[in-house]
Amino acid sequence: MLNTAVKAARRAGAIINRASLDLDLVKVSQKGPGDFVTEVDKAAEAAIVDILKTAYPEHGILAEESGETLGVADAKGQQENLWIIDPLDGTTNFIHGLPTYAVSIALMQRGQITQACIFDPSRNELFTATRGAGAFLNDRRIRVSRRTRMPETLIGTSFAPDTSSKRLALWTKTFGQISASTAGVRRQGSSVLELANVAAGRLDGYYGSGLKPWDLAAASLLVLEAGGLIGDFDGEQGWMQSGEVVAATPKVFPQLLSMLEPLKEARD
Repeated sequence: MLNTAVKAARRAGAIINRASLDLDLVKVSQKGPGDFVTEVDKAAEAAIVDILKTAYPEHGILAEESGETLGVADAKGQQENLWIIDPLDGTTNFIHGLPTYAVSIALMQRGQITQACIFDPSRNELFTATRGAGAFLNDRRIRVSRRTRMPETLIGTSFAPDTSSKRLALWTKTFGQISASTAGVRRQGSSVLELANVAAGRLDGYYGSGLKPWDLAAASLLVLEAGGLIGDFDGEQGWMQSGEVVAATPKVFPQLLSMLEPLKEARD
């Protein structure tokens, strides 16, 4: 199943790389404030779905652009096998020619993520994980960083565009406080890649909100299999439902979590 996901991710990556050679030809539309979709997103998603459905016609699909296609369910109505897909995380970066975006594919089996594949086509970096078997970058085992002190850490973040002045003020204030307490905070425009980089030890932690299941599914398994921790702003496991997520090394996680306490006031 992981090999099939890798095949699909690389096919999507080829579509994205070809389109990146002449961005003036890419048709762009807007789904909401700061939320863009291109014909490349749709073509990449169609290629992924085609490969997955050909290999596993009875599996369900949850994809960012096309929604959900149900597959075989158990007696309780839960999907036995559900592929969760983001064909191009970082579309805004892509249409501006900024090479920070990725393809994300995860397999959820009876409510548990068991396979993960994230492909960065511009760098030809392939992140993979299988539950219980570790996390890998281009077939090399990866682990979260060993840093333990907040002043030495590099943190990633993202949050969805929001018109609420109170919400924006709280996020901006927290961003400043964390920046002053660490080696820096980076907002790179691809939550999938930022979480993958936590797994690879390039970032020591990450926090974000307004995220969707396709932003989190594959990346969450990577972080866990690389020895990291992941939770919501309460430190619990409701991040897939709430869209709030904190991920970090085991020592950094509680320290970062405590700094996010003010953001609970920004909840809708």
